[in-house]
Amino acid sequence: MSTTNTSDRELDEIVRIARAAAAVVMEVYATPFTVELKGPDDPVTRADREANALICRALEAAFPGDAILAEESVPSGEELASRFQKERVFFVDPLDGTREFADRNGEFAVMIGLAVRGRAALGVVVMPTTGEALAGRADAGLAFLEARDGSRRPLAVSSVSAPGDATLIVSRSHRPKLVEPLLARLGITKLVPCGSVGVKIARIATGEVDLYVHGGGGAKLWDSCAPEAVLRAAGGRFTDLGGEPIDYAGPGLKLDRGIIATNGALQDAVVAAARPELG
Repeated sequence: MSTTNTSDRELDEIVRIARAAAAVVMEVYATPFTVELKGPDDPVTRADREANALICRALEAAFPGDAILAEESVPSGEELASRFQKERVFFVDPLDGTREFADRNGEFAVMIGLAVRGRAALGVVVMPTTGEALAGRADAGLAFLEARDGSRRPLAVSSVSAPGDATLIVSRSHRPKLVEPLLARLGITKLVPCGSVGVKIARIATGEVDLYVHGGGGAKLWDSCAPEAVLRAAGGRFTDLGGEPIDYAGPGLKLDRGIIATNGALQDAVVAAARPELG
């Protein structure tokens, strides 16, 4: 359960930056746009690139000296290693759910997360089509949803504790192989399909659904940093498939050991059910 206090100047600034990027995303969304491929099954649009540039400029101005690792401007080699060495590292996904953006189904998000000493500390997830911004400071229990009109309400996860009563939110397009065995072991029958990691975890943070599992394929640290901070601030838990914290200190960007994100009460049962899938 989050606190009712919603005052945090650093968090407010990141909400402002993410909302500005969301406005850019929606400007492109309202026009015909081209979808390119950066690699196999890896789409990108003008919205991704323009939002990426805006966020990086704004973070550099507001938080000089902090490192930034953003999806559309990733450094390589020594520069990447150098950024991971910083105490504070921003992880930016300027348009999480590019496939959903291209399909125009509304399930996409702008995400800015801050890791401090390798742990997700602060996050903002903005849903451009609804105008909602979810924000959280993980270790302070400060988590809120800011509506389009600027009003705020605290975030809190659900209280569901029996796996058989839980609702699992699943990928609309990339359901990992481990989902079916997990459903059988946990007795879960309620599934909700959704695009974007950020939107899925936002729905856990608001109490609409109870858990999410990602096998790790294709996901990067900018997919998890902001949602993790928000979810933990709202009272949930977020680990890899083995139940260990996500390490944001590098050296790689891939989430090779996947994600288990829950309302907290379900975490231990889901981690235990996922253990056979780790090999």
